[in-house]
Amino acid sequence: MDEGTPRFRRILVKLSGEALLGSQPFGIEPSVVDTLAAELVAVHALGVQMGIVVGGGNIIRGVSAHEQGIDRITGDSMGMLATVINALALSSAVERRGVPTRVQTAIEMHQVAEPFIRRRAIRHMEKGRMVLFAGGTGNPFFTTDSAAALRANEIGAEILIKATKVDGVYTADPVHDPSAKLLPRLGYAEVLKRGLRVMDAAAISLCMESRIPIQIFNIHRSGNLKRAVLGEAVGSIVGPEEVR
Repeated sequence: MDEGTPRFRRILVKLSGEALLGSQPFGIEPSVVDTLAAELVAVHALGVQMGIVVGGGNIIRGVSAHEQGIDRITGDSMGMLATVINALALSSAVERRGVPTRVQTAIEMHQVAEPFIRRRAIRHMEKGRMVLFAGGTGNPFFTTDSAAALRANEIGAEILIKATKVDGVYTADPVHDPSAKLLPRLGYAEVLKRGLRVMDAAAISLCMESRIPIQIFNIHRSGNLKRAVLGEAVGSIVGPEEVR
């Protein structure tokens, strides 16, 4: 494969809200957002069409809010609104680097973002714009992992990339178990059977049905995203068992 030839034409990147935290206990650290934007723009420069789903855990999590006395549906709604804040911050950072963006949200708020419309999102990507999907699925009880799997299917992404703060999927938590080993390739069914915390079960099942591979790696290691898109072995890949 040519060093500069991307393996994928269209991708969906899932960024957790925590990826925007930096050294802060909560909120958004501008320098971290700018670094993430640089990683995304480097891949966009290869001619790859990109959709981004961003979480909201750096601001509020619906589950955590529920544990603190807020009813679950309200808490999840608050979490979905947090993803819009993150998407707008990331959009601004990307555009400062010269790449046009559009923020689309599952919760209508016309003053700050477009509503999610599948055909429009695809048309934006075809025109070279990076599309940031916010608001989760627009429904309570569904995580942004599920939203990422859903949007990946809707836009026809060839791969779902989960950019995290860990190097991939391990046999155990490497922080607490020094003997934990990185699993470079797994099948969907294996992930579900072993209860590995890659993405929630609904997201894994949706990708399994559509045979969309999921790649998990550490986004904070400079160049990892570009290497993954160029087809290099980075982190862990979850895919069909027969091609493992």
